[in-house]
Amino acid sequence: MNATRLLLVDDHQLILDSLQTLFASIPNVQVIGILNDSRRVCEMLLNTPVDVLVCDLHMPHLSGIDLTLQLKRIHPAVKVLILTMADDAQTIREAVRAGACGYVLKRAGRSELETAITAIMQGNRYFSPDVLDQLSQLQETGPNDHDPLTCLTDREVDVLRLIADENPTHRIAEKLFISVPTVETHRRHLMQKLGVKSVVGMVKFAMKYGLVS
Repeated sequence: MNATRLLLVDDHQLILDSLQTLFASIPNVQVIGILNDSRRVCEMLLNTPVDVLVCDLHMPHLSGIDLTLQLKRIHPAVKVLILTMADDAQTIREAVRAGACGYVLKRAGRSELETAITAIMQGNRYFSPDVLDQLSQLQETGPNDHDPLTCLTDREVDVLRLIADENPTHRIAEKLFISVPTVETHRRHLMQKLGVKSVVGMVKFAMKYGLVS
């Protein structure tokens, strides 16, 4: 299995150096470059194969969201993991909408970062538990009145699909690379958002909106 190739971007060199050491300690991960200027990312990607871009959110010139939007258009195969201190719900939602595959807070440890990279490389998304809590508290108006799915995070939709496919909690945790308590948190949030009181209600919702066959 080929090593996952990471490009690290942060405007603080000290943080970059620390992240390089941390990620280099994760098995099957290769840090192929570090950049302290977000404007140089697209140029570097022209000649350097990268699987995952790990970047800060608030940076001079191009923010993490700006980079995500650029890569989605120019280098769609490169996945973006936002690694930041910003934990407000609206900013997180903007990053998700831009196309970020993951959003992890900088207080995360090595184990969570390894889990995030593994999940992303397997085609899933990963969000820190605190990030998921913020997203669940974000109240939206307008389109949500017509399409209930827009009030759910991508991870909540993943959990809902697996629940509707009759996966037990521990199996959902294994498939999404999250903990059992996190699955239970998603389950509670789904019931609250969908206005249902049981798994049966969630399954009916998933069938109604075409999340399962």
